[in-house]
Amino acid sequence: MPSRSEITYFGAGPALLPTEVLEDAAKALINYQDTGLGIAEHSHRSQLATDIINKAKADLASCLDVPEDYEILFMHGGGTGEFSATAYNFAGAWVANKQKELGLDSTKPEDVQKLKEVVNKDLKLDYLVTGGWSQKASAEAERLFGAEHVNIVADSRKENGGKFGSIPDESSWNLSKDAALVYYCANETVDGVEFPAFPKALEPGPDGKGPIVIADMSSNILTQKIPVKNFSAIFFGAQKNLGPTGITVVILKKSFLPPVTSQPSPALMRKLGLPIPPIILQYETIAKNNSLYNTLSIFDVYIIGQVLQRMLKTYPDKVAGQQAVTDKKAQLVYDAIEAYPDVYRVIPAKATRSRVNVCFRVSKGDDVDAAEKAFLAQGTAQGLTGLKGHRSLGGIRASLYNSVPLEGAEKLAKFIRDFATS
Repeated sequence: MPSRSEITYFGAGPALLPTEVLEDAAKALINYQDTGLGIAEHSHRSQLATDIINKAKADLASCLDVPEDYEILFMHGGGTGEFSATAYNFAGAWVANKQKELGLDSTKPEDVQKLKEVVNKDLKLDYLVTGGWSQKASAEAERLFGAEHVNIVADSRKENGGKFGSIPDESSWNLSKDAALVYYCANETVDGVEFPAFPKALEPGPDGKGPIVIADMSSNILTQKIPVKNFSAIFFGAQKNLGPTGITVVILKKSFLPPVTSQPSPALMRKLGLPIPPIILQYETIAKNNSLYNTLSIFDVYIIGQVLQRMLKTYPDKVAGQQAVTDKKAQLVYDAIEAYPDVYRVIPAKATRSRVNVCFRVSKGDDVDAAEKAFLAQGTAQGLTGLKGHRSLGGIRASLYNSVPLEGAEKLAKFIRDFATS
């Protein structure tokens, strides 16, 4: 059996974690800081747990240059849970702001009726559909709020023969005038599509005002600098670049929290015919309790903290240093693939192909399946594992997350070239 050092894992998630972080975590599981208890055994209400949470939040803010007017939440439910949470919370904020703007009193039936008419006419949740995950996010919003409240700004399948693999030109986007949110998935893990930059159509104006932008960055967080101030919320599962499965992180603009914005009462939402979020998905509840409304896995947050501290020690320029490595890894792999166009074909369009999820097909002769099976088998024999594409897309997928070293990308690039010429 191979040892850990002999394997380079390119799986899409849960992803590889740094060996030194796991070794430290293993010790912490037995006896954390000479307390005689493992870290997973300490109360989540203890000062020890609070310190771990606060340190992880501070280090994440440092890595990403998160402004002070943003809150960081640790939640459950993964990205899928956030499809629901973002729709619930931002629709609620839209209702609260409309009520304030119109000066309506929720205790007066005639005012509630006026507000309901505005909701029925104007409440929109906008979605850019560029892959499987953004499609699921829009479908969840439609399930919760109804198709009449969901606007598909663009759908890449309409320009790509019914398949994902590109991002429609911004000139074709159909943005709502006053959307409760505009959602996009910054990197589609399954389809290998990544937004190359923040969309110009969503940029704030000179006055700093703009659309309420929500981004799912589950697979490319901490791989590049991001203009956090352009977003109202960013969410991501920890299991790609940050830690183990089980924690979902939300970076939320504080203006969507009390005292600036409070969610409408359940009674008002019922009268308006709108859904009420489970309390565990309500951002103001999680923020008020410093992510400890219910039992949080402090062990998982601890690992996140160790990964962040490792990044800060490795890269004095923080995420910019990691971005340079990520870009170089992607270039190595794509260069190897493109050197042999008769054998390999990158699935998504070049302008929007992902730096972290490289999706491609392999063909030698007429039997693509046989060629890809041989590629996977020979790769595994050389310690290159986790390369099988998603079941919905097929082919090969190499996920170049932060814990995959540059040497791992070099090894994969060499194998890609060797397989093509063998």
